[in-house]
Amino acid sequence: MTKTFLRAALVALPLAFAALAPSAQADSYVIDTKGAHASINFKIKHLGISWLTGRFNSFQGTFNLDEANPGDAKVHVTIDTASIDSNHAERDKHLRGGDFLDVDKFPKATFVSRKVEVTGKDTAKVTGDFTLHGVTKPLTLDVTHTAAGTDPWGGFRRGFEGKASFALADYGIDFNLGPASKEVQITLYMEGIRQ
Repeated sequence: MTKTFLRAALVALPLAFAALAPSAQADSYVIDTKGAHASINFKIKHLGISWLTGRFNSFQGTFNLDEANPGDAKVHVTIDTASIDSNHAERDKHLRGGDFLDVDKFPKATFVSRKVEVTGKDTAKVTGDFTLHGVTKPLTLDVTHTAAGTDPWGGFRRGFEGKASFALADYGIDFNLGPASKEVQITLYMEGIRQ
């Protein structure tokens, strides 16, 4: 009887300590594309005179964040390249074709974070593998945490803004747009719903 009780106590003790220990698990968020509370925008110089702007209308993603350890955050975003929208049907047809995104061959672009460097109270550099046009290279986003809080439906939301730029040629897109249009700038506005 005593041995049985002792064995049960030894089994229960670690479980009791585990229950008392603070949770180190990060919160998981789904980016709110269903409610259109997120966007992926781009701009590129046109003839060195003004900016051509656009966006991707279809994408999805998730991120994980532990407020006590923001350097361990994870981000994963997948973009449907055929959803490119520059507000001009003929131009979008060209952008989807072989000179640019070649969406039939490369229907998805992805960003998967690998490293988070906290740079301030609400800022960080998030470096990950960015895959576009069948090419994967490191890309660093300058990220700002915009806000977090409850929503009117009883959920909890968190927002971020991320910015980066890259050369089209780095991803095998070498159509000549002129010397002022070699790089594209992207801005992501992400509102996530905690799961």
